Amino acid sequence: MVSTMSKGRQELAQNFSSRAAARYWQATLARDARADGAFFFGVKSTQIYCRPSCPARRPLRKNTLFFPTPADAEREGFRPCQRCKPNEIPQAVQMVQRAAQVLKNDVDEAVSVGMLARKVGVRSGALRRAFRQQAGLSPKELSAALRLKKFKQLLREGSSIIDALYATGYGSTSRVYERSDAHLGMTPATYRKGGKGMKIQYTTTKSHLGEVLVAATERGVSAVYLGDTTAKLVSELREEYPRAEIAAAKGEYSKWVEEIVSRIEGSAPRRELPLDLQATAFQRRVWKELQKIPRGTTRTYSQVARAMGQPRAVRAVARACATNPVSIVVPCHRVVRADGNLAGYRWGLPRKEKLLERERA
Repeated sequence: MVSTMSKGRQELAQNFSSRAAARYWQATLARDARADGAFFFGVKSTQIYCRPSCPARRPLRKNTLFFPTPADAEREGFRPCQRCKPNEIPQAVQMVQRAAQVLKNDVDEAVSVGMLARKVGVRSGALRRAFRQQAGLSPKELSAALRLKKFKQLLREGSSIIDALYATGYGSTSRVYERSDAHLGMTPATYRKGGKGMKIQYTTTKSHLGEVLVAATERGVSAVYLGDTTAKLVSELREEYPRAEIAAAKGEYSKWVEEIVSRIEGSAPRRELPLDLQATAFQRRVWKELQKIPRGTTRTYSQVARAMGQPRAVRAVARACATNPVSIVVPCHRVVRADGNLAGYRWGLPRKEKLLERERA
């Protein structure tokens, strides 16, 4: 029994690089609530596991193991801590989930933080802190994102721009048009066409990050998606361009695919990749700046904004990173938070971490 457990722990430990383990340890020492859910730590001397923010006394580093999930810890014989209850959903997460559901149901209404807090049954300050810790954005920003998501969905389903505007509570065309470039990458009229007239071919392959989908037109690469299954990635591509002519490629873009997979594995670029993207001037400036970040290094959102000569455009830079359709080619994974921790990544933080580790190696 002892040898089996030891072997299991060894296998789990191999899932974390020394750099990741060092970062997890620092988060554990700091009781960083932002790390809750990213990992769990177990104490060998007590056989108890906790979440990083647990108020209990910190163990010695030599007595500490890290686990990806509560199930992994319990599989190795560790019991959940009775103080931080790591096997239960944290109160802050529940709060954000309830608030997100309210915002989703009221997407056509302007909901203030105070009103949202009352509907959720908590104080405004507590709700703001929960959003900062768990979501990395404010309730207002989440509301705007959900409203835009609904607006895009209605356009893709064939609603007129006017109907979609008022169904999502924008109230006037100017409000959505002034935001359309930054969020849609095109005007609402263009987005409503759903890629009509575009001929997109895609191919999928495997990498150490899972499935990779590369989509392109005759002019260049239009999308690079990462995920677990081919079906889901193709579905996302069709959802984004419902009226485009989308078909599996027959080897036309094999050199582009080989280059992208090579970069995923950590190799330096060997050839230029042409891009065919629908984007605003600002998005293109951000993406061009990201391509200047040397392989194996990172930049913060504020550093990118300053490099562009727009130091106050940090949030706009973050949005441009989030809407980047060609991951790897435009290396948005090289942008991190001001404190050096990894920020959100469309394809999951574990993939972002692995990409950075490969590039540093």
